[in-house]
Amino acid sequence: MSKQQRGLGKGLSALLGGDTDLSTIRKPVDYVNKEVVTDDKPEKASADILRIPVDMIEPNPYQPRMNFNQEALDELADSIRTLGLIQPITVRKTVSGRYQIISGERRFRASRLTGMEMIPAYIRDTNDQGMLEMAIVENIQRENLDPIEVAMSYQRLIEECNLTQEQMAFRVGKKRASVTNYLRLLKLPAKIQHDLKAGILSVGHAKVLLGVDDPALQEALCDFVIREDLSVRQLEDRLRKLTEERKPAASRQQDLPDEYFRVLEIVGKYFENSISVKRTNSGKGSMTIHFSSDEEVQKFLKALEESKF
Repeated sequence: MSKQQRGLGKGLSALLGGDTDLSTIRKPVDYVNKEVVTDDKPEKASADILRIPVDMIEPNPYQPRMNFNQEALDELADSIRTLGLIQPITVRKTVSGRYQIISGERRFRASRLTGMEMIPAYIRDTNDQGMLEMAIVENIQRENLDPIEVAMSYQRLIEECNLTQEQMAFRVGKKRASVTNYLRLLKLPAKIQHDLKAGILSVGHAKVLLGVDDPALQEALCDFVIREDLSVRQLEDRLRKLTEERKPAASRQQDLPDEYFRVLEIVGKYFENSISVKRTNSGKGSMTIHFSSDEEVQKFLKALEESKF
């Protein structure tokens, strides 16, 4: 989160209300009474979030990303100080009894900048894929999970258990479109993810906010919902009025048919899911792919050339 408030454009602040401080209800998330046992016993794969002393965690020596933008780390650290670490890191226990990062080194570095002594983490036994998958699926069946915990569990099944969205949806007994909608929640700004975890914002509200392209406007609308206690329908009406005020008006992305999610899934795996689709009610639209290297494009081209079509 930036130290400086991002601008909303002329007139939007007035339309969405004043600068009411919501810090009294937006407290940092925390994970309590779930700390690792600091002994030499092997740690089992688990879907639970445990707190690990920061001095027992070490980076992955095979981490391909070596350079981390300091300004971005500082901004993430500011967000963690205010909201807590929304998405825990994933680690594995080494033979020396320490914990090595599997994913989340950027979050770990930013957490250290805040002075955190305990880092929330998932612990994975990399040698037992089946047990991990079972543990995550069983965890999803619990009734007290917040929407972000559900989304993170889905993401772990994809990344750590090498499942497609279709395979994962079958494992958890959900429609693929439902799974995709939960995964999209992880694209929202940290402030909104925090409010979903804290239960002061509903998934219905979040789905409306996902139709907004501007993160600053997403956050402002989130604050407005909480401040005014708006229903989902009232939020939709307010967003419609804002759209009319901001000319030229941009049509909000409609819910996509299932086949579009299939395209996003197939193509997205070659570009780290950095792909988006906009579609109007008439069926017209655009698809945008963001790639980080020539190698990503080359892999995608090779897959196309080797395919049957």
